[in-house]
Amino acid sequence: MTDTLPSLSLHLAAEADTIRLGEELALVVKPGDCLALWGDLGAGKSTLSRALLRAMADDDYLEVPSPTFTLVQNYDLRLAVAHFDLYRLSDPGELEEIGFADALDTGVCLVEWPDKAGNSLPAKRIDISFGFDADGGRQVTITAPAPKLARIERVFSIRRFLDAHGYAGARRRHLTGDASTRAYEYIYPADGGTRRVLMDAPRQPDGPPIRDGKPYSQIAHLAEDVYPFVAIDQALRQRGFAAPEIFERDCEAGLLLIEDFGPETVLDEDGKPIPERYRASVACLAALHATPFARDIEIEAGRVHHVPDYDRTAMKMEAELLIDWHLPWKRDGAVATEAERAEYLAIWDSLIDQLATAEKTLVLRDFHSPNIIWRSEQQGIQRVGLIDFQDAMIGPSAYDLVSIVQDARVTVERDLVGQLMADYLGLRRQETDFDEAGFLKAWAIMSAQRACKLNGLWVRLMKRDHKPGYMKHMPRTLWHLSVAFEHETLAPLRDWCARVGIGETESLPKAR
Repeated sequence: MTDTLPSLSLHLAAEADTIRLGEELALVVKPGDCLALWGDLGAGKSTLSRALLRAMADDDYLEVPSPTFTLVQNYDLRLAVAHFDLYRLSDPGELEEIGFADALDTGVCLVEWPDKAGNSLPAKRIDISFGFDADGGRQVTITAPAPKLARIERVFSIRRFLDAHGYAGARRRHLTGDASTRAYEYIYPADGGTRRVLMDAPRQPDGPPIRDGKPYSQIAHLAEDVYPFVAIDQALRQRGFAAPEIFERDCEAGLLLIEDFGPETVLDEDGKPIPERYRASVACLAALHATPFARDIEIEAGRVHHVPDYDRTAMKMEAELLIDWHLPWKRDGAVATEAERAEYLAIWDSLIDQLATAEKTLVLRDFHSPNIIWRSEQQGIQRVGLIDFQDAMIGPSAYDLVSIVQDARVTVERDLVGQLMADYLGLRRQETDFDEAGFLKAWAIMSAQRACKLNGLWVRLMKRDHKPGYMKHMPRTLWHLSVAFEHETLAPLRDWCARVGIGETESLPKAR
């Protein structure tokens, strides 16, 4: 074991504490993690392994046979997990033969009797050492590189938060993590009470300055803590929209215990849009855009959240993802020339200028299928549960309609697009001051802006962040760009894209 890495110690008084430790480790493990379990027979290694695997499966009765004779047992759970028992390993060289390296590349390795592996285990692993106490309990020491240990310490701090707010002994299960730094858990109270959702969103440090001395998060107006979520949640609920109730909070720690809106979405079992639910979502959006919101929202005494503007700098920086990431990928690494970049940015300056007179409202920013919960037992706008709005800004109202009508992760067929647009415009026409032509022009501009951002973002996620799975959305978001080009105001951008070869793909849905 490694002696120079940071560590923490725990006292486990009973088997239930070992089980809870396994369940909590299941919340934080990531692909590439190797958990090496050290200790004598009966120390609790198998109990912890079984609890971790069952928690990841969310199945208390999952069969977890001992891999003593098979050496390895593989599980296809939320993450792939390979459970190794090396007691019968005769030579460390056999570790490769039983697939350890491959298992670590694709998932999590859980290793009992790691001493049999010699020096073959990765140096950047998580060591969990079990020892016996005089009173019959267990003393556990967890040693790991600082970033991995920080993940584990975070899960323990969440436990303390829950204990302090009346949820001692609550059952915790992974809900989701997204492309951001936020993660979510289901919280099942020990007394059988109503399930809650735990939002884990630790404060994010500023990244390196990239423009005018500011980091990306400040330029793009991304929430760096949970205060914006609390503020927008409060403002939405006060105006009759279905944002989750916040039951407990520690904003400085980035922890919120919120209402669970349930598992229903606006998609069917095949992941396709349910027209009725998309139409209800668009109606909710029309109501939102007809509702005034204060720019400054008082959260608590002495703290006010100022809703930022979706300004030129933010719009252009997002649009630049296309030329910085998508174009070089399209050209096998060749970057844009100075002339191409200058023309592209000039086009966007002109388009943003044309938004000066566009209607400005509260823009939720990611109003699409992953962030809309369907509440079938409710009526009207309360059927549409809103859960992701911490990055909300004041900007062109058309942006959020683009987000749902041109859903980045789900194909909304052109006939349904037409129905959704007609529904929205029909509702907004009831307002005497609604400028339909101006709105449609803004819709086309924001459609192009969002498509440029996403078509660059997918490549960045693949190249920089090693997340190639998002590339499957590119044919759809390239189609969205082609739809935006149908508006005459986008002619300069359409011509520029045609010259540099962006948008050419055989798999695009055809506009009808």
